[in-house]
Amino acid sequence: MPLILAVDTAAADGSIALADDSGLREEVALHAPRGFSHVLFGAVESLLARHGCKLADVELFAGASGPGSFTGVRVGLAAVKGLAEVTGRPVVAVSNLDALAELGSASLRCPVLDAQRGEVYAALVRAGGGTVIEATVIPFERFLSLLPQSLMSDEAFEWISPDFELIAPALAGTRFAEYPVVRAPRAMAGTIARIALRRAAAGLALDPAVIEANYVRRSDAEIFWKHD
Repeated sequence: MPLILAVDTAAADGSIALADDSGLREEVALHAPRGFSHVLFGAVESLLARHGCKLADVELFAGASGPGSFTGVRVGLAAVKGLAEVTGRPVVAVSNLDALAELGSASLRCPVLDAQRGEVYAALVRAGGGTVIEATVIPFERFLSLLPQSLMSDEAFEWISPDFELIAPALAGTRFAEYPVVRAPRAMAGTIARIALRRAAAGLALDPAVIEANYVRRSDAEIFWKHD
């Protein structure tokens, strides 16, 4: 029965989780507005100790790969990759938008996250896999214009977001306001663990060295960098 440790530090409200084939053992919410680097490893150590486990007992690691805070995503993935490297275990990286979509029940699912600066991270995916609109960072009103009206008329559709209060005003008075909303929790590490276990069983776990973040948006350094 593989034991998995999942880490999500892509936003100020993060989480860690311990799970196995039988389900979630424990999920711990972490709030670190000043960053996770000084709290993450202590939280992991405490979580393992409460379940009588050592790091060597973990057979699979999972990390949230973004989109989200650049620093947060880097800290979480670096931690997961480092722990996996030390123990010789594989890693599964899970998009935060994929994790949100996992919470839905409709055939078409639209996960949305606050990207700050008047924008959202969003995608449109099908249940069971398949992407209709790739993950993007965009003003929410513009994202609405990308949604295929004919497809949404034919299939069940739902919004999935922990930040729905931020986008609800843009839906008022539009055809999009009629669709159901799944209000996602802030703690998503348990969901990430569930996805990672499924992907690992399908042979999709990877060597930690090849795991990469999916920021969607370029960092400020990339945006403002200029050649001399």
